[in-house]
Amino acid sequence: MIEIKTADQLADPGLEARWAARRNTPEAEVLRVVLREFAERAGPVSVADILTALPSQAPIAVRDRLARLDADDLIQLDDDRVEVAYPFSARPSGFVARLARGHDRFCCCAIDALGIAPMLREPVLVRAGCHQSGSVLELSVTPEGPGFEARDVMVWVGQRGEGDRRATDFL
Repeated sequence: MIEIKTADQLADPGLEARWAARRNTPEAEVLRVVLREFAERAGPVSVADILTALPSQAPIAVRDRLARLDADDLIQLDDDRVEVAYPFSARPSGFVARLARGHDRFCCCAIDALGIAPMLREPVLVRAGCHQSGSVLELSVTPEGPGFEARDVMVWVGQRGEGDRRATDFL
């Protein structure tokens, strides 16, 4: 049996408190740079580009912060590049956000794709393949939320196992 919940019922106050606390850590500025790079040029994002964007920070400190972000599963490092920075993925996935400038960005999941509009403060078009039927779903999303065409759309939310990273299953 599938349990159906509203977004409000899925909200986790503890998780939201951890997100708020993360905004005030030394890693937050590094994460913002990584996210800006994904939004501007797509990924992967090279560590060299991150270091260039943060000239006032010591390279060893930036690399340490990237390692902490990776350990906290907020990004995924592969050698000297960031392959995933939630909500963005450098690797093709079944979830795409078309930005207002017309550029497509791969996303880790449908919920991540829905969050790009408020994060960038611009409308996006989200495309995702339905796991059940294989049909392609498209919905407009503004910073205020999904458009009218999303009124009957449901999102499946799964549970991760202990130690699982968020984005591990790409097309």
